[in-house]
Amino acid sequence: MRLRDAAIDLTPLRASRAFRVVFTARLISVFGLGFALVALPMQVYSATGSSALVAVVSAVNGASVFGGTLVGGVLADRCSRRALIVAGRAAATLAFTGLALNAAWAAADPGPSAAQFAAVCLCAALNGFVGTFSTVALQAAVPGLVPRDRLPAAGALLALTGQFGSIAAPALGGAVIALWGFPAVFGVTAAVSALTTALVCRLPRLDPPAAEAGARPGLAASALQGLRFAARHRVVGPLLALGFVQLLFATPYVLIPEFTDRVLHGGEATAGLLYSASAFGAVCASLTSGWTRGTRLGGGAPAAAVAGCGLASAAFGASGGTAWAVGALVLLGFAEIVEEILRFSLLQAHTPDALRGRVTSVWSAQNTVGGALGALALGALAPLVGAGAAITAGGAVAVALVAVLAAACPGLRRATPAAAAPPPADPPGPAAGTGAVRATGAEQ
Repeated sequence: MRLRDAAIDLTPLRASRAFRVVFTARLISVFGLGFALVALPMQVYSATGSSALVAVVSAVNGASVFGGTLVGGVLADRCSRRALIVAGRAAATLAFTGLALNAAWAAADPGPSAAQFAAVCLCAALNGFVGTFSTVALQAAVPGLVPRDRLPAAGALLALTGQFGSIAAPALGGAVIALWGFPAVFGVTAAVSALTTALVCRLPRLDPPAAEAGARPGLAASALQGLRFAARHRVVGPLLALGFVQLLFATPYVLIPEFTDRVLHGGEATAGLLYSASAFGAVCASLTSGWTRGTRLGGGAPAAAVAGCGLASAAFGASGGTAWAVGALVLLGFAEIVEEILRFSLLQAHTPDALRGRVTSVWSAQNTVGGALGALALGALAPLVGAGAAITAGGAVAVALVAVLAAACPGLRRATPAAAAPPPADPPGPAAGTGAVRATGAEQ
């Protein structure tokens, strides 16, 4: 393979003006959100000196994101997706403006304040709930902006923006805080959010398919349609299960501090190197994703990539030196992005547009819940067997579960990204309004 063929495929950016808008808005917004992710816990701790209150804010934000993901998925299949994207970015602008004003108030009147803490929680909830609408609607809209054979390339480009943001934004946010304080960093984030709001206003309407005749189910029943479709579909269900396996058993980052201290006998610099290693591997995977151009790799490819995550995680847990640990985490970050790109393209190819918002919300909610449960599981196991053994065991379990899924799900093994148009939801009939949605044809 020539080097040019391995380089990231920029065709979606060249061919689609709407995708260029989405890419630019996402790239700008991840930097702004990265600033806020650093500033919010630091501000709360600086004002209160309480890690428990920092955890409260994180819990409020996490619960709001989870709820917004589920509601946003339903709305993305009912309303103009452009309107939801604009509403989400506008809510983020309002929330960060509120945080900037609150930080200025705290700077003028230092010391713990119940009103200031309540304002932080309110702004975090607003951004987490309504702001998430834009994320879900944007992902649901992408297949309508690029040809199907360019979905892997689009997924790689979107993944790249997130990785660059995760590497550079925290460092830049910390520098802004050190130089100008919390009001400045939240003010910059609000300005960035306002800019992205203006950008996404230039998108086409991005309407979902017209609703079928008959009674429209309520929000809860509509959300259950998406869950039921995802659980029953012979391709979508196993793809989501693969992602859950990876998040639950092959995401060892929560144990990096303990692993650094008790296994590598290092300090903060070593821990920082380990955290950066996986991000470096992820960026390398995105930049060399050109091989996905026009790929017809089936469901076995993301399964192999998730197994690779398990092997890399197990190798990290078994490492006894910093160099080995860094290398294993680079491979883990690389495998994570490869499986994400491949799962994204297959998932979008096998999901009908009428359900794409809700299935996307399941994907996003899975990331939130799976990551949290994985951290809890490894955190509970580490005191019993040690950080290294816990990480290695998790990786081994991930590999075993991937093998079980691949053997038990023939639909996954036979799936291809260039499938026929995704099957529609159930036509109106006796089951209308009951929330039952299923695929038809060969994919069922």
